Amino acid sequence: MGVALVGGESRCPYCGLPQERVATIEHDWVLLEPDMHPLAHTVPAEHRWIELSDGRVTVYGVCPPDQFQRCRIEHRLACPEQPLPDLWRWLTALRGENARQAVRRNTLAPPAPPEAWPDTG
Repeated sequence: MGVALVGGESRCPYCGLPQERVATIEHDWVLLEPDMHPLAHTVPAEHRWIELSDGRVTVYGVCPPDQFQRCRIEHRLACPEQPLPDLWRWLTALRGENARQAVRRNTLAPPAPPEAWPDTG
């Protein structure tokens, strides 16, 4: 009888943003970018993680993939704090947005309110 693998969300130790822990068909774990499902043909074969019906993922090296197939990518590819080459333009944009999110998330406190509120009426 098999043991169910339970995933979950954790924080990246480099940028502090969420990453999703997902079981692979080899009974290992991979940390994927949450809520990101690009078209598989836009991602190089060795970086495509396809979700299976049981919730596990596997690398999908079929070339070319079906034009409507979606895939997942590892968070390390989208992490703004890990140096990587410019693999794809959309990924560079995602890394930039993640960098902005990390800065916003790590801001200590919102600005203080004014000393006196204006008289509005």
